[in-house]
Amino acid sequence: MVRQRPHRRLTGSALVLFTAATALTGCGGGEGGATSLTYYIADAAQEDVAARCSTESGGAYTFNIQRLPNNAAGGREQLLRRLAAEDRSMDIVSVDPPFMAEFANAGFLRAFTGPERQEFSDGVLDGPLKQSTFRDTLYSAPLYGNTQLLWYRKSVLQKAGVDPSTGPVTWDQLIEGATRAGVTVAAQGRRNESLMVWVNALVASAGGSILQQGSENVPANEVKAGLDSAAGAAAARIMHELAVSPAAPAGFSTAGEEDSRAAFQAGNGGFMVNWPYVWAAMDAGIEEGSLPANFKDDVGWAAYPRVDAGTESASPSGGLGLSISAFSRKQDLAVEAIRCLANEQSQKEFMISAGNPAALGSVFDDPEIRDKFPMADQIRTGLDAATPRPVSPYYGDVTGAIQTAFHPPDSLSPETTPRAANDLLEAVLSNERLI
Repeated sequence: MVRQRPHRRLTGSALVLFTAATALTGCGGGEGGATSLTYYIADAAQEDVAARCSTESGGAYTFNIQRLPNNAAGGREQLLRRLAAEDRSMDIVSVDPPFMAEFANAGFLRAFTGPERQEFSDGVLDGPLKQSTFRDTLYSAPLYGNTQLLWYRKSVLQKAGVDPSTGPVTWDQLIEGATRAGVTVAAQGRRNESLMVWVNALVASAGGSILQQGSENVPANEVKAGLDSAAGAAAARIMHELAVSPAAPAGFSTAGEEDSRAAFQAGNGGFMVNWPYVWAAMDAGIEEGSLPANFKDDVGWAAYPRVDAGTESASPSGGLGLSISAFSRKQDLAVEAIRCLANEQSQKEFMISAGNPAALGSVFDDPEIRDKFPMADQIRTGLDAATPRPVSPYYGDVTGAIQTAFHPPDSLSPETTPRAANDLLEAVLSNERLI
């Protein structure tokens, strides 16, 4: 029987999962031999890197690979259930950065020591490093970072009257230009984590924040939201104006990353905000014949759009970190394995095979990376300036409230949405409302 420890602070959906997890002891299927590390991965490319690291270890460790669901919410739920059940078969876990603080606050993750923190932080770009740290403690070794760029079709720029290649552009310029040219601006309007990414980037680009400073250090019912502000109003206005404009792709309110890519690749595609994986995905489309062989010749990239012309944008931050279960009996061995799993060679291999950007700045200077990713400098700059989603122990409830308040985009109002979103978020964190 699992004991509920009073130091764990879980709220809302996380508390429900914790209660359900009390029946999950032993669910990991055994701990394996003394050198076997159970490794929960989120991407198939991690398995290839793990195989190489295991071979290079000369028998010091092997991996028992377990696959997580291929979406952020599903991965969080599976990890949270097992960690809450103190599943000792778990060793290394792949943590989507927004959920790291939630797990760490609950006592589920082993903190890296001072020397380990220095080792796993050295050379890491600012965005990935910020989202791996909670209360000045490193809980995840950054495996890869991620940030969104503005992608555009060069052939539409003259008619649109906007050219991102000559300097930063605003959301308003994109919407107006795309409407003028009869093309679309693809973004992620679906009610899931991709919507939270967009809201956070817009609010941060306007100089605001979803949670007020210091919210990671107070009880959930004392957290103050920052959405009832000029930044919150700017986010609601831009989302609404794109959603109701001719520049919105069909099905905008249900569009995720792949829907956005499809809209961008369509005949009336013009602009898109999306992660760098789309570049490799275009190669796959060309190889299978769904895109013309010269399609990428028409594709350009630039910094994430600005909210205000005179203020730099705060591009989205994503990625993946490797953490160690607080209940693992092989924690020292797990640290040794992560030294290989997250080193420069591994991050380069992962970037080439999966298309996800490295967290280490040095990888972007590699000739092979620069050949495969001609936008390498733009990605690195974006990662260094990226703004993580709120690093909060209550993130599960924060993202749920934001997704509810800011969906569908065509219903938003700069006059009413910021206050309503603020009230909903604080009520959810105080257990006064459910989502």
